[in-house]
Amino acid sequence: MPRSSNARAIKKAISLPPDLARFATATAREEGKTVSAVVQDAMRAYRLSRLKGEYRDLQSFWSQRARDKGILTERDLQRYLAGKSTK
Repeated sequence: MPRSSNARAIKKAISLPPDLARFATATAREEGKTVSAVVQDAMRAYRLSRLKGEYRDLQSFWSQRARDKGILTERDLQRYLAGKSTK
């Protein structure tokens, strides 16, 4: 995901263990990118992975709440919502 044209990169110095540094350099060479671009891609992938995990957690929480109320199907949900709106 390329950064937008008006975005400005902020330089950060990071330390990597030798094996990760070698891997980042080799990956950059293989993909025709800079090491900085490889690290940016890795951070974006990590952020997406965390967001997916948070989404799964939320989905699990609300699915359990629905099951606790007997809502197992779309029809159950419609009935539940219809009952709530008449109260």
